[in-house]
Amino acid sequence: MKRVAYLVMEDAGDFVTDYHLSVEPMAALGWQVETVAWRSDPDWDAYDAVYICTPWDYPEHLAEFLDVLGTIDASSALLINDQSLVLWTLEKTYLRDIEKQGGRIVPSTWFDEFDPADLSRFFSDHATDKVVIKPTVGANAKDTFVLTDPVPAALCDTLQATFAGRAFFVQPFIENIQSEGEFSLFFFNGEYSHAILKTPEKGDFRVQEEHGADIKPVSPSEALLDAATQMFKAISPLPVYGRGDWVRGADGHYLLMELELIEPSLYLRTDSGAAARFAAAFDQRFQEFARK
Repeated sequence: MKRVAYLVMEDAGDFVTDYHLSVEPMAALGWQVETVAWRSDPDWDAYDAVYICTPWDYPEHLAEFLDVLGTIDASSALLINDQSLVLWTLEKTYLRDIEKQGGRIVPSTWFDEFDPADLSRFFSDHATDKVVIKPTVGANAKDTFVLTDPVPAALCDTLQATFAGRAFFVQPFIENIQSEGEFSLFFFNGEYSHAILKTPEKGDFRVQEEHGADIKPVSPSEALLDAATQMFKAISPLPVYGRGDWVRGADGHYLLMELELIEPSLYLRTDSGAAARFAAAFDQRFQEFARK
């Protein structure tokens, strides 16, 4: 049996996970799965591969997380996804690269740190009175704010404390996020696997199930599937697994919200064949690596 470490948190708390669904199909392909807390200190050489599974507290310990991934990458174990993909998508500035390649993203403006004098720009740059502000490194909607013009003084103080010395970006609030929801498409080795629609609770904008969002499997439109397929096939090196999140803009075009290549929830439970497809892609990539 080949050994693979699934990197997880010490305590998942209220997070919803379903990576366990991949254990049986991985075993059918000769893999022994072990969950390993990413902040522990095992002998990485004892594993054939390491899957960045659910280390969802890493933004709070970023330097330590990168050190751990560097140690794994320097070991004999194969890190999946590739460390270069992790470093590329660690900051949401990768969206600028996707836009330069012709992909449609939610329009974004970028800032190195918060200055109250920039507040008016948040709205004027996007010709709207409602915007979203997010850190360039973050997860699970943490430190994400919806702002309306004018911004109350108390909220301005909160923003200044939250983003002091911290890069962030601003996007127009896309109304369809509340009325229609956010589409997530999953790809394994560049091939489409499955899709879900995440709809936030009434009055909310967060699409994570931990925040009460409704999650359901869907079949993406031809236009969305084509855009997603082209984007994933253009990524190099090819990610073993990945998730793209899209929302429909006012003009009907699908806009990329985020690309998740580090440790996305894969929602394996929403499609009966997803876990087997993930395992097959994982094993295929390992076999390719082993032949080099």
